[in-house]
Amino acid sequence: MDKVKNQYINREISWLNFNARVLQEAEDHSVPLIERLRFLGIFSNNLDEFFKVRYATVKRIALSGKTGKSVLGGAKAKDLMEDITRIVIDQQTESLKILGSIKKELQKEGIFIIDETEVDSGQGAYIKDFFLNKVSPALATIMLNDLTEIPNLKDSAAYLAVKMVMKPEQELTGIKKLIKSPEKLKRYALVEIPRTIDRFVELPSNDGKNYIIMLDDLIRYCLGNIFSIFNYESVSAHMIKITRDAELDIDSDLSKSFIEKISSSVKGRQISEPVRFVYDKTIEKDTLQYLINKLGIDNNDSVIPGGRYHNRRDYMKFPSLGRTDLLYEPFPPLAVKNLNLEGSIFERIAEKDYLQYAPYHSFSYVIKFLREAALDPKVRSIKLTVYRLANNSQVASSLINAVKNGKEVTVQIELQARFDEEANIEYAEQLQAEGVKLIFGIPGLKVHSKICLVEREEEGKIKRYGFISTGNFNETTARIYTDYTLFTSHQSILKDLKKVFDYFETSYKINKYKHLIVSPHYTKSTFKKLIRKEIENARAGKPAYIKVKMNAITNYGMVDALYEASRNGVKIQMIVRGVCCLIPGIQGMSENIEAISVVDRFLEHTRLFVFCNNDDPKVYISSADWMTRNLDYRVEVGCPIYDTDIRKELLETFEICWQDNVKARIFNEKQDNTYRKNAKAPVRSQFATYDYYLKKNNQINGE
Repeated sequence: MDKVKNQYINREISWLNFNARVLQEAEDHSVPLIERLRFLGIFSNNLDEFFKVRYATVKRIALSGKTGKSVLGGAKAKDLMEDITRIVIDQQTESLKILGSIKKELQKEGIFIIDETEVDSGQGAYIKDFFLNKVSPALATIMLNDLTEIPNLKDSAAYLAVKMVMKPEQELTGIKKLIKSPEKLKRYALVEIPRTIDRFVELPSNDGKNYIIMLDDLIRYCLGNIFSIFNYESVSAHMIKITRDAELDIDSDLSKSFIEKISSSVKGRQISEPVRFVYDKTIEKDTLQYLINKLGIDNNDSVIPGGRYHNRRDYMKFPSLGRTDLLYEPFPPLAVKNLNLEGSIFERIAEKDYLQYAPYHSFSYVIKFLREAALDPKVRSIKLTVYRLANNSQVASSLINAVKNGKEVTVQIELQARFDEEANIEYAEQLQAEGVKLIFGIPGLKVHSKICLVEREEEGKIKRYGFISTGNFNETTARIYTDYTLFTSHQSILKDLKKVFDYFETSYKINKYKHLIVSPHYTKSTFKKLIRKEIENARAGKPAYIKVKMNAITNYGMVDALYEASRNGVKIQMIVRGVCCLIPGIQGMSENIEAISVVDRFLEHTRLFVFCNNDDPKVYISSADWMTRNLDYRVEVGCPIYDTDIRKELLETFEICWQDNVKARIFNEKQDNTYRKNAKAPVRSQFATYDYYLKKNNQINGE
């Protein structure tokens, strides 16, 4: 095909555009007020992870002396670093404006976030007592002047950079000393904000209003207590934060276990190279320069002026204060139609397939499946993949219970699940101690598939049951991430699923699959084959379309395949939550492609792929996005949907999402996150999807 200018959107820039959509939610006045504050927290948390992973990668390429153009989609690494910094500074400025606006609106609701200068005498007594009993024992304070080398600051921890201007005649521990040099009149310190204490401290009130002080300001209020031994004229405190490269450096020592290597690598993150230095833009110039010199910040690091408060990710946990009117109306999880949690789930699955669509449906079906497998005398073995588990996971408890009941339990646990390594190491050690057989993956590949297989003895033969999901087996995220889980006893599908688990143990043997689409060997080629079939049908004048829903599309080979389909008249509808390197609507390249992103109260996490197949749709769910890492460097599983009712359900809920004209943004060449607006009745797809399932259940109940 002829080269078109801007054939792809740069991946990093597209990711920043996604985070801008999250920021739009914080700005949207139709979103409940406290939820808007929490979206600001999500925006900040996303940005932290972006710098730890994506920006760190760009920086490594730049420092290597290579351009990185092949990896970065045509952009030069150093130029891209500058573009990222510029965009992030603009976004941070916008986020501070939004935060200021939200605080004013909170005040109208009787909720006041005050700082250390606004504390009254009654609140001051409470703060001092709170500080002495809870905060002071947890504080770590570093005096900088006498240190030739500063201790490594923790990744993403927030610190108050304190400057004391001393009196010329300083009295310290009973010794009077005349200080003549102006520089010696200054003493610098860092106070780490404890992560073990809630960031938002609710203060007592006599007027019926809510008063909250942030832990940072509570510490500022008590600086005199912290530095009481110093005879200073003035003291000031400004927040700073360092973000470090999160890439794991895996030890090659053969004498260490894989768990030991990952554990050591995770600890190494705390001393890895800094990639971002954020500071309060009101900090004094001399203090800032002192810190930059002392910390060894260089021109290759992204130095970003920010507001008074960092680690705004903590707003994700802003207290509800009993104000349900300022929160989303609850969506109680619904039952899966015809699938009763009280009876035997295996008996129902033996009759037909069922689809759980969390969070619209209760996640309890996954727990019910595992608990029943743990108790059922006929069950011989349970195999499961683990990528991210919840704290106090019922999934892990069910597996341990199964072992205690004599079942053979095998868990493939991914120790390198980004930012969940420590939790997974703890679970691995716990499961191993209880007798669960653990598999730690395949060299060079992450196991990202979400699968479970149960073997049950029925009438002297082994019958298999299982589930295949687009998301993690995590009770916490299942309340906010949208994900499909297919429960099935389709023996041919489950025969393929057994081959996947066999591959974990004998990775030298590459299996062939009749039904499942498995990375790294078959996902890319299978989807390209399905796309080519649509092209052939379009050329033959037959119906041809493709509908996809995923988190991201960054693999240029898949983008090119869709461009080719578009040029041949295949109509393509794409719902992509996050990064989209494809540009829709370009004449001669992608005029038959439309793409939207839906960002709303739930995180869209489902992966759905629909191919017209001459009006006999082929429908798949998958754990894989169309990213190079999912296609080539991970074990992923996609599953065909054969049940006609479930196929219909998936197509109908896709259509609901596609019709969204409230929370859908349009992907275009401008990358301006324009909301899709039209003259049709408003459709807010997540709310409409909940209503869709509510109506289904009401119909079955005869209402």
